[in-house]
Amino acid sequence: MYVFTSKIRYSETDAFGRLTPEKLIDYFQDCSTFQSEDNQIGVKKLHERGLAWVIVYWRVEIYRMPALGEQVVIGTLPYEMKGGIGLRNFLMETQAGERLAAANSVWTLVDIRRMHPVRIPADIIKKYSLEERLDMRYDSRKIRLPDVPGETRPAITVQEYHLDTNRHMNNGQYVRIAAGLLPADREASVLRIEYRQQAVLGDRITPVLYADDPSRICVSLNADDGTPYAIMEMHFSQNE
Repeated sequence: MYVFTSKIRYSETDAFGRLTPEKLIDYFQDCSTFQSEDNQIGVKKLHERGLAWVIVYWRVEIYRMPALGEQVVIGTLPYEMKGGIGLRNFLMETQAGERLAAANSVWTLVDIRRMHPVRIPADIIKKYSLEERLDMRYDSRKIRLPDVPGETRPAITVQEYHLDTNRHMNNGQYVRIAAGLLPADREASVLRIEYRQQAVLGDRITPVLYADDPSRICVSLNADDGTPYAIMEMHFSQNE
């Protein structure tokens, strides 16, 4: 497993001094990026070949959000690469070994000129050592919205600061928007995020909130035509 260590910063915490969901996603994304850079197949190398990894799905299990100043260990391991799909686990632990969060993720390699999936080249696969996947729940990457009317919230326009090096809205920014609709005193225990299309500079994103169950909230982040850029499902207990 590839790991790096960090310390929870004030800028990463909420009003209660806990790590925010989008910053947890950022830590995970940074970890896989660091591994790829160290393996000499990072962002710049992929762009030179007209390629990029695009996230399709997250399942994040949160056992305890770390607090300001806590020392944490972030780890990642790829456990399958087949066709154009890469499957990767993540975890965050304390230095004493307490498991704080674990995640499963699905990625696809795309041709950035056409934004079409491509088969992972053999030389890229060889850069990674595949490992046994983590002991956690593995579910469908498709999220079904509740069959109830949604509550539309004010639209957000994609700005420069939302973008990543692919000139698309960064993965964590979708989580930031959706998680920002939660009541301040509620902390999700499970996050599921399905990405369906890429938002770019100037796009308008309209959040639609669905709450059909006290233990679950869904947010669909929609384009102007009503199709989702991403859907996020948040659970508030371990009993799903």
